[in-house]
Amino acid sequence: MFSTRIRHPRRRSARPRFLALLGTVALALTGAVAVPGTAQAANILTNSGFESGSLGPWSCTGNLGSVVSTPVHGGAKALAGAASSSDNAKCAQTVAVQPNTTYSLSGWVRGGYVYLGVDGGGSTWTQSPSTYAQLTVKFTTGASQTSATIYTHGWYGQGTYYADDISLDGPGGSSDTQAPTAPTGLTSTGKTSSSVSLSWGAASDNVGVTGYDIYSGGSNKLLTVSGTSATVSGLAASTAYSFTVKAHDAAGNSSPASNAVSATTSAGSGGTGFKQAAPYLYTGWGDPPSPTTVMSATGVKWFTMAFILSSGGCNPAWDGQRPLTGGQDQTAINAVRAAGGDIVPSIGGWSGNKLGPNCSTPEALAGAYQKVIDAYGLKAIDVDIENSDEFENTAVQDRILNALKIVKANNPGLRTILTFGTSTTGPTYYGNRLIEQSKALNADVDVFTIMPFDFGGGSDMYGNTVNAAEGLKTKLKSVYGWDDATAYAHMGISGMNGLSDQQETTTPAIWTQIKDWANSKHLARLAFWSVNRDRPCAGGGVAENCSGISQDTWQFTRITAGFTG
Repeated sequence: MFSTRIRHPRRRSARPRFLALLGTVALALTGAVAVPGTAQAANILTNSGFESGSLGPWSCTGNLGSVVSTPVHGGAKALAGAASSSDNAKCAQTVAVQPNTTYSLSGWVRGGYVYLGVDGGGSTWTQSPSTYAQLTVKFTTGASQTSATIYTHGWYGQGTYYADDISLDGPGGSSDTQAPTAPTGLTSTGKTSSSVSLSWGAASDNVGVTGYDIYSGGSNKLLTVSGTSATVSGLAASTAYSFTVKAHDAAGNSSPASNAVSATTSAGSGGTGFKQAAPYLYTGWGDPPSPTTVMSATGVKWFTMAFILSSGGCNPAWDGQRPLTGGQDQTAINAVRAAGGDIVPSIGGWSGNKLGPNCSTPEALAGAYQKVIDAYGLKAIDVDIENSDEFENTAVQDRILNALKIVKANNPGLRTILTFGTSTTGPTYYGNRLIEQSKALNADVDVFTIMPFDFGGGSDMYGNTVNAAEGLKTKLKSVYGWDDATAYAHMGISGMNGLSDQQETTTPAIWTQIKDWANSKHLARLAFWSVNRDRPCAGGGVAENCSGISQDTWQFTRITAGFTG
């Protein structure tokens, strides 16, 4: 029933399909822009072919840019951007431009998924791994715009890209050196245990104010907004803070600071109050261990029990074949509960015949979930939504969300968890849609758990996991309007111990780092795949009953038991 892979592999093609969608949108947008007058055409970029032998005035994120002698498109030099699993090696140059003017940007690039564009405007991309290809994009400046930032970058995990002979054709602009005036009358308009709301009077500028920067302690910039109010989130409870605000214009000129205002956050904390350390346990696969033996050796109390599937139609069963009650799964659950623990069932997964596509309506799917809830008097359920039949099927996504809404209404106190894949920087297109629809449909999901593995993340599994989680936090804040603390309290991480299907390695030391980070941010859930694999077999490869690395027996479970949120 399940694939020969050890753990539901992430879609290798998901990122290219998403990038293709982005590229199509970008091309459609740029194609609508009028062509600039040829009489004004002139390349206004400096060091556009990198023939100086140095990067200046280009700057590259992560210090990942360099000038190379081969391969080049023209001349003797080109730009090389060493994109990594956590940094796309974005190289940019800011130039003076004229307002209300159309510019043509072009350049030659080589490598997988290489982008050319302008901040705040259009972009385009190509995949030409072995030869240089020309990219072209047009954009029109705003009514008061006097500068533009041109960039090129690669893509996460795709390796080094090259760029050469980049040209921005159009009239140059004059340099604006006059700073805005200082904002006035900064005041605190409200506070919670983790946020402070601020407002202030507008600044003025000879060309125009484009934004405001909020600082704490005079030098620590917290966020940037376009209006004259903001809410600073992610603060500690019962703590005094001092804030100032500065205005800036399109040329990057910054005003003097506003008056300082002090505010003390309220006591207490936000969030769901739900905390769960629950590694996966699978009784139908991988030499399943005795759960009470594991509990006694590690101190873990919860397990995520895999997997509830369809036994035909809209009928739930363990692995799609074992009855909900009376079999080995209930025996394991009874033992866990007798030892003072509990379980959350994982409904779905990567493989098998799932309930989401088989139940024709949200009501029918909710009925299937209810059978599982009633069989064990559950406190929580986890829907592991993956693959093209559920995660990448928008109708099934909505069906699952509406079904969760129904069971939440019918089971007061029940916690609902969604578990899904991620990129190294946060939710993918379908993950973003899932979150957006959870809000639009009022599904009231308690925990959004990402699976930060099998995404081609390379060697930095701690860094990639944190980056993916921070991307999830940013999305939750955007969709729900939460502050940092509340977003973290609705998040979970489900990793993979040892070797992943794509040979990513998570050691006990790395998993300890991830656990400590999850505790520091007060996440709601920490899990991994799986307890069955939480045994040593250094050099054993990706196996179903061991981790493939050197470790102590049950070491990952013992670490996970230290998650308290």
